Parts: sequence; C-alpha cells; structure tokens
Amino acid sequence: MDLISLSDLAAAFVRLADPLVLGWIVVGVAVGAVFGASPGLTATAGVALATPLTFGLGFEASMALLLGLYCAGYFAGSIPAILVNTPGAPGNAATSVDGYAMAHSGRADLAISLSVVSSFAGGVISAAILMVFAPVLAGLALEFTSVEYFTLALFGLICVAAVSRGSLVKGMISAALGMLLGTVGIDPVGGMMRFTLGLPELQSGVSLLPALIAFFAVTEILAQAAAPATGVAVSRQQPIRLRDLVPIYVRHKWLVLKSAVIGTSTGILPGTGPTIASWISYGEAARSTRDERLGEGVPAGVIAPETANNAVTGGALVPLLTLGIPGDTVTAVLLGAFLIQGIDPGPFFMVTNGDLFALILLILVAANILILVLGLGLRRYLPAILRVPPRILLPIIGVLCATGGFAIGNASFDVTLVAVLGLAGFILTCFGFPMPPLVIGLVLGPIVEVNLRNALIANQMDPTVFLTRPISAALLLALVLLLVVAWRRSSAR
Repeated sequence: MDLISLSDLAAAFVRLADPLVLGWIVVGVAVGAVFGASPGLTATAGVALATPLTFGLGFEASMALLLGLYCAGYFAGSIPAILVNTPGAPGNAATSVDGYAMAHSGRADLAISLSVVSSFAGGVISAAILMVFAPVLAGLALEFTSVEYFTLALFGLICVAAVSRGSLVKGMISAALGMLLGTVGIDPVGGMMRFTLGLPELQSGVSLLPALIAFFAVTEILAQAAAPATGVAVSRQQPIRLRDLVPIYVRHKWLVLKSAVIGTSTGILPGTGPTIASWISYGEAARSTRDERLGEGVPAGVIAPETANNAVTGGALVPLLTLGIPGDTVTAVLLGAFLIQGIDPGPFFMVTNGDLFALILLILVAANILILVLGLGLRRYLPAILRVPPRILLPIIGVLCATGGFAIGNASFDVTLVAVLGLAGFILTCFGFPMPPLVIGLVLGPIVEVNLRNALIANQMDPTVFLTRPISAALLLALVLLLVVAWRRSSAR
C-alpha cells in the first residue's frame, strides 16, 4: 500500500479540527492519566470501561476518547513509578529503577520531564512508522512462530538479568526465581496444576499487577522502614529548565530512535506489549550507554523504557488495522469499539477507509501532543509529594498498595499476595538480589516455557530449529555476545 493520499489526510484534518473531537481527546487523556497513575488500574481497564460509552458516539469521537485514554494510560504509570517507586502499570516498571533513584536524589523534575518528552517521542515516532510501514510490518509479524517468540522472550529475559546492578549470578538467580513464580497455576500445555499449594486462587497463576506492587512498592516501604532515619531523607528537589533537556536528548538521540523501533516492533507482535518492550529497551540502553551505569539514576534509564512503552501504542495498531488481530489487551478492546461502529478492521481497512486510517494517526499524534503540554505544565507540582515526611508518606503508600491489590480482582487474597510477595522481595534485597530481573522473569517466563515446548513439539523435538531459522539464530548470537560482555564487566568490578 502507498502512503496516505493527500485527500485522505486533508479529510482527516477536517474531522480532527471538530471541537467535539478535540474535546473527547482531552477527556480521554485526562481519564487515561487517572487510570494509568493509579496502581491496580490500567489503560486496558480504562478503555474497557469507556468502550460501552461509544455506542452513542460517532467513529471520530469514539476514537478520540479511546485513543486518548490509550496513550495517556501508558504514560501516566511513570508518575508514581518515579515518585514513590510504585509503577502505575506493568509497562512502567522499568522506569522506576532509575526514575525513583533520580527522584530520591533531588531530580524528580528532571525524571518526570524525561518521561513526558520520551513518551511523546515514542508515540509520535510509532505513529510515523505505522503510517509508512504498516503493511510491511504486519507481514513480518506473520513470520514469527513459537521459535522466534521463544528466542525474543529469552533475549529480553537475559538482557535485564545481565545488566542488573551487582552480581551477574544474582541477577540470573533473580530471573530464575521470577520464572519459577511464573510456573504457578495450570500448565498451559499439559493442563496440570503446579505449585498452587491447594489454593484455588492460584490456579490462574500469580497475577502481574500484585507482583509489581509487591516487589517495587512494598519492598521499598519495608526497606525504608528498616533503614536508619537519616538514610531515608529525600534530597532537596532541583527544578530544571526545559532547555536543559536539549543536550540530554542530543546525546541520547540514537537511544530514543532505537527504543521507539523496539517498542513499535514489540507492539506489532501479538501477545507481547509495553512490559516486554520497556525491559528490552532498558537492557539495550544498558548495553549501549557505556558511560552511564543504569540503576543509579541516569537519564537513559528513563528515556529508553518510556520511549518504548509509548511506542507500543502505534505498533499494536498495526496487526489490528492490517490483519484484524489485536496486538495487545487494549487493542483487543479497541476491536470491539470498531465493531460497535460497524467497521471491520482487516486487510482491506486501509484501502477502503484511508481517511479513517489517517484520522487514527492524527488522533494518536494529537493525544501525544496534549500529553506533552499537560505533562510539562504539571511537572513542577508533582514532586511536592516527596516533601511529605516518610512517617506519613509510607503508611499512605501502604494503604494505596492494599487498595490497588484489592482493586485488581476485588478479592482479599490479592492483598495477602501483595504482602507475602513484598516480604519475600524485601528479604531478597537484603541479600543483594535485584528485583527487576525477578519481575521480568515472571513476565517472560511463561512466554519462554510455552513457546519452547510448542516449538519443540511442532518440530519433532529437534532443538536445532532455534539455530536454523534466521531471526532466532540472530537473537541467540546477540544473546551470547551480551552474556560475554556482561560477564567481563562483572569480573572487572
């Protein structure tokens, strides 16, 4: 398919200029920010709740509301991740590693500004990629089988474990523990019960959101509560000027582009999403930024995951609009919104509805511009939460953790699970085991296991298939090189 025609683009601009459409974008961004910044609530939940409201709206207003909510929900989870080490959504977990360290050292304004600008960059670049390469990228996604999914997930898992602070061995052990935690529940291939301890609530496995709240927020609460009073004080916050961001982005321009490509590419693959994209991008940042040590509060640690996180929004729309296949949970809900409007996305959508496709792209760009304006406008006020004394702030965060855990499934068991996993995470951190590899092990472990078993079964248990398929072989080679470099760095410390 060629690029969007000028007539379609002009028609889309006219529709976007409608004050009603612009108003719905504002509403969507505002609601998405609330859902994204609230632990336990996600962009998926927001879009799912808003979709029934579109029965009485036209296509333009429906897409304005839902896509505004979609983009803002992915971004806003970075705000609590940076300020209180509690990711609002799984895709923002990687941001909390360096973002929270920056906030604790007095650079919350810088961290939030980087998150806002990076989210904007990721969203706009992904929209541009969607416009130019959508049909080609959709065809590439169809080439992925269980073999490629396995090596991609393994690559992301090893990346995070290899670049974690401290011992490479402890990073690997944390990742393995996360994978073990991911085996709890019903075996997706064999159908057997595994490690449920007789609890019916664990039959569906350990949910990601309670684990995120536990391993990041509850672990941090316990760590600060156990630390001496003089060790928990937050440094005086240093406001920044927007022009101070320019040299940072000039220095990291290639990282922004790489992260946007990683986010878009990951979003195209059905069943992946922002969590995997942000961690892979974080690992790539750690590999490529040799002058900065990620995990110690450096800009690259915020730029990479936030750019990739929001770039997923455009990427996930590629299989939806070109094949009719949702790229993630949010686009699965968006598929329902399309059908409500009497539009069937698929191979002929972009050919027969070029103006609607152009409108979707423009709404994505407009929503990201609004996020940029509002985020930079409010960035000075958000760090005020850090001035609250720890003796007051920590119990409030604890209540929010319990509330978020309960909101996930409206069950007290999830609150108990948050507490138990949080305590386990605190014990592990006391012995120097990092939390990021554990969390990404929980995310990617089931993907690694299922696709490994499916790939072997489909290829008569022949393990050489992982080396004979070009994409898989390239990923495995990159993985070996990464381990060698990480091992040398770890030995040199």
